[in-house]
Amino acid sequence: MNFHAAKAFILDKLERELSHKLYYHGVHHTLDVLYTIEELCYLEKVTPYEELLLKTAALFHDSGFIINNKEHERLSCQIARENLPGYGYTSAEIGRICGMIMATRIPQSPQNYLETLLCDADLDYLGRDDFYDIGSTLFEELKAYDVLQSKEAWNRVQVNFLEKHSFFTQTNKRRRAPKKQQYLEELKEVVAAYEKN
Repeated sequence: MNFHAAKAFILDKLERELSHKLYYHGVHHTLDVLYTIEELCYLEKVTPYEELLLKTAALFHDSGFIINNKEHERLSCQIARENLPGYGYTSAEIGRICGMIMATRIPQSPQNYLETLLCDADLDYLGRDDFYDIGSTLFEELKAYDVLQSKEAWNRVQVNFLEKHSFFTQTNKRRRAPKKQQYLEELKEVVAAYEKN
């Protein structure tokens, strides 16, 4: 596995080919998930080999947005399958990487430990200090793609999403879940105020 060459390839591809309307799903999100995976691997004591698989999955997990913003996980796997053999990844390794990528599809459905790690890294911001800042970029992206337009609709979506979401790893249950719960309570108050008007 030539991880560094695969990383250079996919980051260059993302930089050149992702739409500028992807205010949330840009290269910055991919790098955020990569750095979070490195943190989680350290905190969860993941083996170096499995960490490389996870980091590769993190780098490729949203690459499908290059092709289309619908079914992007499946398209991300297609890009991984087409390109990773050229960097020395075996079909078994690519299969595991694609399992991790598919697990991030909402609602998240991890089937094994490594998949839970990528899922938690992908939505790590839900329990971080930059929750509102990052959330606003997702709102801008959804507006740009005509998914929703109003702040009220966005806040309702966020409440619904946070209520259904849960972290999988012990690390993120401990370090992210409490703050995520706080944001949910804050947003519920905002949404409750709409009912009064």
